[in-house]
Amino acid sequence: MSKSYRVAILGATGAVGTELLELLESRNFPVADLKLLASPQSVGRSLPFQGENLPVEAVSDRALENIDLVLASAGGSISKTWAPVAVNKGAVVIDNSSAFRMNPQVPLVVPEVNPLAAADHQGIIANPNCTTILMTVAIWPLHQISPIKRIVASTYQSASGAGAKAMAEVKTQASAILQGQQPVAEVLPYPLAFNLFPHNSPLNDAGYCEEEMKMVNETRKIFDNQEIRITATCIRVPVLRAHSEAINLEFSQPFNPDTAREILSRAPGVKLLEDWENNYFPMPMEATGRDEVLVGRIRQDISHPCGLELWLCGDQIRKGAALNAVQIAELLVEKNLLQPAKVYASS
Repeated sequence: MSKSYRVAILGATGAVGTELLELLESRNFPVADLKLLASPQSVGRSLPFQGENLPVEAVSDRALENIDLVLASAGGSISKTWAPVAVNKGAVVIDNSSAFRMNPQVPLVVPEVNPLAAADHQGIIANPNCTTILMTVAIWPLHQISPIKRIVASTYQSASGAGAKAMAEVKTQASAILQGQQPVAEVLPYPLAFNLFPHNSPLNDAGYCEEEMKMVNETRKIFDNQEIRITATCIRVPVLRAHSEAINLEFSQPFNPDTAREILSRAPGVKLLEDWENNYFPMPMEATGRDEVLVGRIRQDISHPCGLELWLCGDQIRKGAALNAVQIAELLVEKNLLQPAKVYASS
């Protein structure tokens, strides 16, 4: 990597934004200049990067001038407003929101799964939903050996998926409950400490929430296969950070669990973690802060001869968001694809 890039983080003060900042430094991304952009409420703050304290600026047309790469993690409405502006000014935008994921003109990329899709960008590349990223990293290597016919996903999603404020709220609620007080829910609709509830995103007419449909639609797009049957149930659980998922896979023929273990033991982005004697498998506490998706408890589905069960845990903020975005950026640099279109064509 001989060239350095002028980079902006949009949403720099959020949980994912601060993780992006840390990853750019720890992975030695070739940054020539870095801008930290956020809402006007964050102006005046500063964040450390490479031994300096960088000021946080309000996002604006002027702030997006002379930028090569924007890593955006500020919510869908912000991305819809500012991503086209950044592209028109010559930047490539890697967006962590859901704003562009299902746009047919925008690649939806998990580098371990569909890196070639990044080459088709017109200035914007979408980062998939956290649950989708973690699942696809784990099951894609198996799909390459024997195409998956059906996926049944059950997710156990931490407070980090709702941001830093939700994580702080869970701590406050736990303290209140332990002191015999009533927990207060402001960020999430119900108390999460010592509790769990179905994901609170909007429901469709079929009774599936938005989070569940993200797993369905995004996985099909990433796999470039609209025929895979997918269903999901997403649950918010009282874990601070790192999501867990129970995945049931159906193939057209039996898939030996030992073969699956051998494949996943050498799969990129995956760490096989199994100790059957001690009933020890991936846990969110151990996945926190790690780049890999921890996978284990791989077993034959006793209800179906062509079924396979597995369990995974992954850091929602890291591989489920910030790390995947930085890996996409690294891919663009490696393949000399950081050449944005002049104008973003919306659909």
